[in-house]
Amino acid sequence: MIASTVEIPNRSLFRQPEVCEIAQVQPYVLRSWEAEFPDLGVSKTAGGPRVYRRADLERVLRLKHLLFVEGLTLAGARRKLDAEQAPLVSEIPAELDALIGSDMRERLMQVKRGLRELQLMLAQMPGVGPRPDAFVLQEPKPAGKKPAKKTTKKRG
Repeated sequence: MIASTVEIPNRSLFRQPEVCEIAQVQPYVLRSWEAEFPDLGVSKTAGGPRVYRRADLERVLRLKHLLFVEGLTLAGARRKLDAEQAPLVSEIPAELDALIGSDMRERLMQVKRGLRELQLMLAQMPGVGPRPDAFVLQEPKPAGKKPAKKTTKKRG
């Protein structure tokens, strides 16, 4: 990760010129990233100068790495950042959690991470996307009822 190779001053807030200098990007690049990621940066007052939290600066550095080093598009970088920020909290009910051991819990989390990675890979493939009917359950046909046959009468 590129953020580990950059020295970030030990402060909680940064102005735009400081972020540009630390990340080594032009201000117009940072503004375009703000347009794509509206939660990047905080405006002190309406129309006031934007300031950046330390987490925002780290996110800018991560975004720069994804775009310039890994060669992702903005959409691809957004998906990757969303996946990285998604909390991997256990969604197992407390009753079930008490019955399974920690090794099973870890295996379930590994499967969940693997499925997320697979989802990201499939989302990046051109022409591949979720089919609208892929997760629609079909109603079972009632047993014993046969569909009515169409009969045509001959005119004569």
